[in-house]
Amino acid sequence: MTREKAEASNGRSGAESKGRGRKPQEYGVGASGVTAMTEIDWPEAEERLMEEVVSRGNMMKALNRVVSNKGAAGVDGMTTGRLKEYLQREWPRMKEELLTGRYQPQPVRKVEIPKPGGGVRMLGIPTVVDRLIQQALYQELGPLFETGFSASSYGFRPGKSAHHAVKAARSHVASGLRWVVDIDLAQFFDRVNHDILMSRVARKVKDKRVLLLIRRYLQAGLFEGGIISPRSEGTPQGGPLSPLLSNILLDELDKELEKRGHSFCRYADDANVYVRTKRSAQRVMSSLTMFLETRLKLTVNQAKSAVDRPWNRQFLGYGMSNHRTPQIKVGGKSLERLKSKLREIGRKGRGRNVKRVIEELTPVLRGWSTYFKLSQVKKPFEEVDGWLRRKLRCIMWRQWKRPSTRARKLIQRGLSEERAWMSAQNGRGPWWNSGASHMNQAFDRSYFTKLGLISLLSQFHRFERST
Repeated sequence: MTREKAEASNGRSGAESKGRGRKPQEYGVGASGVTAMTEIDWPEAEERLMEEVVSRGNMMKALNRVVSNKGAAGVDGMTTGRLKEYLQREWPRMKEELLTGRYQPQPVRKVEIPKPGGGVRMLGIPTVVDRLIQQALYQELGPLFETGFSASSYGFRPGKSAHHAVKAARSHVASGLRWVVDIDLAQFFDRVNHDILMSRVARKVKDKRVLLLIRRYLQAGLFEGGIISPRSEGTPQGGPLSPLLSNILLDELDKELEKRGHSFCRYADDANVYVRTKRSAQRVMSSLTMFLETRLKLTVNQAKSAVDRPWNRQFLGYGMSNHRTPQIKVGGKSLERLKSKLREIGRKGRGRNVKRVIEELTPVLRGWSTYFKLSQVKKPFEEVDGWLRRKLRCIMWRQWKRPSTRARKLIQRGLSEERAWMSAQNGRGPWWNSGASHMNQAFDRSYFTKLGLISLLSQFHRFERST
């Protein structure tokens, strides 16, 4: 699952908006530094939304966003680098088709990526042209729906992030709500009911051309192995419009929870409801399962959903302690996923210079530590640091192969000749030697720091000081 932020204003000129009865949306930075969006007064959204979508200012903004995001090509093989040239030739025709309701999206390229917990996640990669149009739609639809969304919804919204959701979850538990209803929706993006979703979109969008175009995007076929399969449900992840559509549909869940007076956090299709007692939690799980399956036609994954203590569950990769005021920490599964990724890089690096391996590790370590910067428990960072240095020593020991090479390398790093030869000929395996005192002494923490290896513990302390 991805943490997008909405961009600043449309940049539409006054001449383009003149006579349309619309006040442009405004963004700003409040005292908290969070991007905020003001209410929109837009009476003509019912009839002239498509004109706003294809306006020059909106399309230029969408083009800049799609080109800067890059991304893979769709079924036509066109890259973002060729998009401007294509539009110079084809935009008049495309604009006319959009305004008259005749535009037909191309099929999306089906891609399956493995999930960390098993199974696969399906992505539908639209062509860059369709990504452009979806982005233009998103820029107009987003402000229209945003002001009505729940404050407890954090996924794919301007000024909100996974970190805000984790902090809110901790706050709920600290307030005494020490049972959680952890709801997991089975293959949510693959099973969205088109009719139900479109009925929710139509509550605010009356321009039939826009509604027709959104439905066509929902029904665009999946291209796989030279065959195009029709689609009657789902909104595959991969296009700019998909996150907004998921929030529009699941806003009904948010409103139901608010009506019942529950404290909750939702990030896309991950929803946690916090209550005081186990009996209340079981009752909420039962009633919400019925609500989701009957009202929204969504399936709750019973194997992954649970009523439990918050410290026994993970939310967005984070866990928490069972203290009265819980401490945020890295979830156990998140730690294992990181190690699995680092192992994979290590296996590829067995025949390469260790410095090159570290260069490949750097973006993974930097990204992981930045995402988990809210953690208040340093032990996992410390453990991964030590484990990773041992993995690198293991790679080195394997590469040296012969006892004479191993002895020579250890002597070069300051060990006595006698100790170096005893260590090189000990008959133990690479993993044992990588954790032994002779390798720790010869290739200590400072050695790897000089090679550029990022210390997760140092990152932890840096983020700790900045909060």
